[in-house]
Amino acid sequence: MSSSPTTDRLLQWWLDDADLWAIVVAGGSGNRYGGMKQFEMIGDERVLDLAVAAMGCPKRTVVVLPEDVAGMTLIANAITVAGGATRSASVRAGLAALPETARRVLIHDAARPLASAALVERVIVGLTEADGVVPVVPVTDTLRTLGGEPVDRAAFVAVQTPQGFGVAAIRRAHEGAPDATDDATLVSANGGRVVHVEGDPTNLKITVPTDLIVARALLSGDDPAADDPATGHPANVPADEQSERP
Repeated sequence: MSSSPTTDRLLQWWLDDADLWAIVVAGGSGNRYGGMKQFEMIGDERVLDLAVAAMGCPKRTVVVLPEDVAGMTLIANAITVAGGATRSASVRAGLAALPETARRVLIHDAARPLASAALVERVIVGLTEADGVVPVVPVTDTLRTLGGEPVDRAAFVAVQTPQGFGVAAIRRAHEGAPDATDDATLVSANGGRVVHVEGDPTNLKITVPTDLIVARALLSGDDPAADDPATGHPANVPADEQSERP
């Protein structure tokens, strides 16, 4: 993580709060992607390494890996554990690895390698007043139900990670081994107070191969939608992944 006033402030949060930890969930098999996307490269670094670095303190980060590679994958300075069959099971494996002194935890998906220091800081700050903190961004697409009815998109937001929680609250929410794609949902259902903070539109989740192309462009400072004047196709998309355009 390069130094800037924001990253320096994030580092100070870690220095001042010894009870703060992070869990990076990287236990998925990548079925929709077609492989383990967390090990794909963006520049000289793996997606997973960028996601861990984004949290700000690898030595207080638990990385949850697929069981079949957990003993073979090194993450500099971080603690690694094997995950479970579902995301929630992997989160519980990460929670079990936290020390008894942990009081607050950031839970982040490894598939989001571009989380900014400013975003992470907003989540940490939000934890001073709630059991859970969720970064959200507006929904910009027009929405319809499957039955064709229009939906007011102003009533919806898209949820991101890292999400922040009091350790006691998130552990209570996971008692009984419930399953959910979103930890804040479990905390809310358990009676915890969850607040929203501003997310970041560039904090994209890598789900399909084209998302990786966009992430590489964003990290390099290029415009992923810019066309190469020589070809008329997006400059950052390999030729074999380009479709015909009118």
